[in-house]
Amino acid sequence: MRLFRQDGLRNHGARTARIAQNDDRRTGRGAEPDVQLVALAGNGDVSAFTIIVERHSAALYRVAYRMLGDAAEAEDVVQECFARLWTQAPNWSARGAGLVGWLHRVTMNLCLDRLRKPTHAAVDLLPEVRDHSPLADSCIEGREARLAIEQALEALPPHYRAALALSYFEGFPNSVACDAMEMNLKAFESLLVRARRQLRSLLESGEFSLADLEILP
Repeated sequence: MRLFRQDGLRNHGARTARIAQNDDRRTGRGAEPDVQLVALAGNGDVSAFTIIVERHSAALYRVAYRMLGDAAEAEDVVQECFARLWTQAPNWSARGAGLVGWLHRVTMNLCLDRLRKPTHAAVDLLPEVRDHSPLADSCIEGREARLAIEQALEALPPHYRAALALSYFEGFPNSVACDAMEMNLKAFESLLVRARRQLRSLLESGEFSLADLEILP
């Protein structure tokens, strides 16, 4: 099942937002919890599934891109993640961190699978993945610091990168992030400490610090 056109997430955001907003006005579904929307999608309700895509695709794309460093591959991962949800929706049931945890767990596993492939080649720079929070624009500064941070992230082992992407960049509670990575809380917190330590070391070798991470969207 192809969820997006070949141009992927670069064009689908505005379209799905308009669909979801119109649907919200007609049915109020924008306020429905994920569990209810998945149940509706499991019965073939495409409009409910569209709301799920609009609600979660941006966060999944950001995580996938920070893991892979490639726009096309990140789009493919998000595409496959939602395709799996569509096919599994009739039998899906909430557990742990719910749909958020499930979606990010699938996304992480797909990214890790791709990173294990010897043909994977990451690009040097992350794209401008826009975060529409109020202070996002004021955080974009310092090209040299940005490049150093992106190179440091790329140099990290995949699981370190994943932990930082979920906990630091997306701001998930550790309880949600560990569910997405299929780890117990204590093990995840230990991994996150090691990831931050190694990232700090890489940044400080280039005369930057963890505080410079604020310039990344």
